[in-house]
Amino acid sequence: MTSSTERIGWGIAFLLLAALGIPWFLWGSDRVVAGLPVWIWWHVGWMLLTAAAFWLFAQRSWGLWIESDAAVEDGKASAAGATAADDPGGDRP
Repeated sequence: MTSSTERIGWGIAFLLLAALGIPWFLWGSDRVVAGLPVWIWWHVGWMLLTAAAFWLFAQRSWGLWIESDAAVEDGKASAAGATAADDPGGDRP
């Protein structure tokens, strides 16, 4: 079950990632680091941070804002209690 604090935290994290996607503060900057413009390095770092955030979200809170907490708990309970006899179509191994 996901708490409202966690829901708000993920919302803020995704809004922050979206806001940082465009480095407006680097517009017009011609600085170069290791042969590449600094805004390229910004995007490399932003993509790594975004990938880590989405990985963590997928591991901890997948289905947040989509499924109700009761549906998630029911799905876990039915998946754990299902047997091969419960699946006449033979979809499960």
